[in-house]
Amino acid sequence: MKNAEFLKSNGVDVDKALELFGDMDMYNDTLNDFLSEIGNRLERIKKFKEVSDMANYAIEVHALKSDSKYFGFTKLAELAFNHEMESKKNNMFYVMDHYDELLSEANRILSVVKSYRGEEVTDNTQNVSTNEVKDKTILVVDDSNVTRNFVQKIFSSEYNVLIAHDGHDAINYISNNSNHKIVAVLLDLNMPGMNGFEVLDYFKTNNLFSLIPVSIITSDNSKETRDKVFSYGVIDILVKPFNERDVKQVLDKTIYFNDQL
Repeated sequence: MKNAEFLKSNGVDVDKALELFGDMDMYNDTLNDFLSEIGNRLERIKKFKEVSDMANYAIEVHALKSDSKYFGFTKLAELAFNHEMESKKNNMFYVMDHYDELLSEANRILSVVKSYRGEEVTDNTQNVSTNEVKDKTILVVDDSNVTRNFVQKIFSSEYNVLIAHDGHDAINYISNNSNHKIVAVLLDLNMPGMNGFEVLDYFKTNNLFSLIPVSIITSDNSKETRDKVFSYGVIDILVKPFNERDVKQVLDKTIYFNDQL
């Protein structure tokens, strides 16, 4: 095990932590509890984020904040506090925008603690192969700025995300961006100008469904609408309001269809 100076050099406020723990022996013993829990806590935080369960998300980041303050992980405590406050306001956009920052600092602290204890440090980040994924594009067609931004925040780190405000924009993208490999379209039905059904008619006329799979975004979940939509050969329907897990499941299903072509 390294000495306390290693922790201090990595931004850990050991002196503040010792006001609680008294001495380094107690501090070191209690680190076992932190290490045994942090992995499960981060998994729960991720799960509640994905299903937009801000109440339970707030509970988990509150606990992360408290633990971090005890051990002198000042930056992690500040980030967790900000997430706690914003999730209590049901501010999903803040959570989405700053989640990677929180996770990165949590993983950094985990690596610092393991190194301090003389344990093997592994890379806890999930590296995405840019060449494998970022050359793929999804097209989001919706006149709602809230919906467009929400979907873009979820996928922008993994895919090129093209945004279309209505059906005309969507068709222009499809016809003028042959250099982009569009692997999926998420299409709203109710839009001014050219609506979603007109875009579906364009796909049908130009035999595009076999080339670019489409799933629908809509708040209309009536049997009539569903029957009409599926008569075109779309992959799935994403009903508003939806959460992160919902849209990921639909997009994965849509892209899977593309991969089978």
